Amino acid sequence: MKLYFSPGACSLSPHIALREAGIPFDLEQVDLRTKTTKSGEDYTQVNPKGYVPAFRLDNGDVLTEGAVLVQYLADQKPESKLAPANGTMERVRLQEWLHYIATEMHKGVSPLYNPKLEEDARNAVLDRLQKRFDFLGEAVAKSKFLTGDTFTVADGYAYYTLRAWKKFSGARYADSKPLRDYVARVEARPAVKAAVEAEGLPLIEA
Repeated sequence: MKLYFSPGACSLSPHIALREAGIPFDLEQVDLRTKTTKSGEDYTQVNPKGYVPAFRLDNGDVLTEGAVLVQYLADQKPESKLAPANGTMERVRLQEWLHYIATEMHKGVSPLYNPKLEEDARNAVLDRLQKRFDFLGEAVAKSKFLTGDTFTVADGYAYYTLRAWKKFSGARYADSKPLRDYVARVEARPAVKAAVEAEGLPLIEA
């Protein structure tokens, strides 16, 4: 299996899941500006959507969309407990979190990457996101991870968004002890440390 990634992008989430599951994989870095890979491959021929992440499976099939990829990985290695079994209410709750993270947090942060965003608009986005991350903070103040005491693929995805939240919100992130404690728990995991290091990134709470 090959993971197409860009350092610090949302491909960090399936990267973490691959390491947590212990699935052998290769990494192929993508330049999102030129749409080429480090080895010179035209990335649009791999994923016409033009963004990461993407998996190329051993049979040549390509899968995309992060929230789908991490569930695929979890189902390949059910003993990893990265996701509850399909058909259970616990799995639905996990999917509920993945959808929330994707639509309310991941996409919610996206406007902040625009350097032309005016200050008033930027503050409005931050204020809206504050409520979303407060909700996350309330959840992890009650349990070790998002769905209880077991790390799941939802935690890996949430961790990516928290990296962005710290980058853009600064003091707002620092003011949330539940979120800082949660990030410390996530970053204490060897698989998370390995994925972050492999992408040449710093830990948030280092």
